[in-house]
Amino acid sequence: MKLVLQEFLSLDGVAQGPGSPEEDTSDGFTRGGWLVPHLDDAFLRIATGWLGEVDAFLFGRRTYDNFARDWPAMDDPDDPVATKLNGLPKYVASHSLTEAGWAPTTILAGDVPAQVAELKRRPGREVQIHGSARLGASLLAAGLVDEVRLMIAPVVVGSGRRLFPHDGPPTGLRLLSSETTPNGVTAQVYETTGQPLYGTYEGGARS
Repeated sequence: MKLVLQEFLSLDGVAQGPGSPEEDTSDGFTRGGWLVPHLDDAFLRIATGWLGEVDAFLFGRRTYDNFARDWPAMDDPDDPVATKLNGLPKYVASHSLTEAGWAPTTILAGDVPAQVAELKRRPGREVQIHGSARLGASLLAAGLVDEVRLMIAPVVVGSGRRLFPHDGPPTGLRLLSSETTPNGVTAQVYETTGQPLYGTYEGGARS
């Protein structure tokens, strides 16, 4: 299976609490809900299309707890997002979680990158990481992420957990597609290419 990192980001790279002020208040974060004013039909179309490729989900502990709290109550059989989140296999990376009540869930402990690599070798389409910025960044650094999908909202949040930390490792990316919604969210899809390339600008146009 292909490992896909899928994130909602602000323009300054914040991934924390896009959906509501109460979604994730860890570390004293009080600016949640920054994505909601920018939602529109085009956004939902793109997000639902991305979700159509998923065969399993991978979460960090914090995101898993938040999703497991909220999504089981969203049981509309006509809602494709709720149906997939509640019904498909879920994996949570955690060294402290001993049981997971949001079935079907498997806990990954110990050497998480090795277990994710094994998961990728299984048949299927995509394992998608939703939220879970720290886990996503660590697996990106480990070279396990095949594709990065970003929904970037036109807002500077100013504080909060970022997907790409300031001291994070470099990663090369190649843009596969880009689309902007009427409300200004940019949907960007990249494939990872290993280490980035570097060069020196010498001025003038290249022939």
